[in-house]
Amino acid sequence: MGIGWVKLFIDESLPPDFASRLNELGEYDAIHPLHVGRRGEADHRVLVRCLSEDRVIVTQNARDFRKLVGRVARHPGLIILPGLGKATTWCILQTALIFLAQRGDPATLMVNHVLIGLADNALTFGRLNSLSPDAD
Repeated sequence: MGIGWVKLFIDESLPPDFASRLNELGEYDAIHPLHVGRRGEADHRVLVRCLSEDRVIVTQNARDFRKLVGRVARHPGLIILPGLGKATTWCILQTALIFLAQRGDPATLMVNHVLIGLADNALTFGRLNSLSPDAD
């Protein structure tokens, strides 16, 4: 499925090989802090970098990143994944990316939006202020 080029920041709350696996698919430019010398960087600095690089943030750190993106007028998007073990979380991330690809250009769709992966592989998608705070 050709979906175009999507730039993702895989937060260090997730395994580094998620970025490698996404890059192998050829449709993603995914980075992980471990691979780019940014391990331990504060979340607000991560957001600043993602804003400047136009990268969608993929994280399990829902509380902090929802607050941070809620303070900016425009952000490239936020994908929040549950902490359910590596294999399950990877499957939910794949489901999320397929969901976006089926609706158009994921990079465009994600602007100022949040996609939340849920434990039952269901997804919630919308603007940050329209989503329930309990959805993370």
